[in-house]
Amino acid sequence: MAFRANESAAAMLTAEALEAAAEEAGAKKVALSSPKAFLLGICAGAFIALGATFMLVVKADASLSFAVSQVLGGLVFCLGLFLVFVAGAELFTGDNLMVCGALSHKYSWLQVLRIWVLVYAGNLVGSLAIAGLLTAADFAAQGSGGVGAAALAVATSKAVLTPGVAFARGILCNVVVCLAVWMGFAARNVVEKLTCAVLPVTAFCACGFEHCVANMFFFAYGLLVQGGPVASIADGITFAGVASNLLCSTAGNIVGGAVLVSVVYWLAYGKK
Repeated sequence: MAFRANESAAAMLTAEALEAAAEEAGAKKVALSSPKAFLLGICAGAFIALGATFMLVVKADASLSFAVSQVLGGLVFCLGLFLVFVAGAELFTGDNLMVCGALSHKYSWLQVLRIWVLVYAGNLVGSLAIAGLLTAADFAAQGSGGVGAAALAVATSKAVLTPGVAFARGILCNVVVCLAVWMGFAARNVVEKLTCAVLPVTAFCACGFEHCVANMFFFAYGLLVQGGPVASIADGITFAGVASNLLCSTAGNIVGGAVLVSVVYWLAYGKK
């Protein structure tokens, strides 16, 4: 590929080279076997859940102001995408960038859908696994029950969102996340990968946008805490609220990543 040939000579990849890199990455994804795509999806779900777990520790400190709590929580949440970037995993929201290659006829839309379904299912399994392990580890009891209260508060705040709000926040979230992944194509070492992840991920968390994979964990763990001895706020997490949020945030994430990032950049730099 041309963008690889210019990599050593250029300080940073051009926008055209980033679009070509996105198409090449998509081609590698569709070549994954179904079991491997599902397994890597589990890994990504677990990684994002670990970042969200780190975030709950910050949220458990009630002495922090709103802005400090939001920004610091977003900063530590970056652990999730950083692990996906460097350790290697398949994250549904990032895989929305596969649209570029489909538009260029590098692979079919059916192949894109296969990866999306497998990875989404794997992300869910990974999220549930971490939620279960944290419950077994009595993580909610830390901070004199502050972590459990924070988990309930975060999950409840998401479960009560109206469909329109969850959808709009999902769009905004994946615009930012996919831009982080897009910039990550230019990174050639671990430090550059981390740099690409930090500000975008911190921003979407601090602004309260909705990430469907992170929400899988928040809801699963919130429901487990809600049924345990640490619960200290009014029960507000319902299965109807969970289903509504996940449906709308997932749809919003697809619009944000697949349309507002992938299609726009493909039209600008990939369309021949």
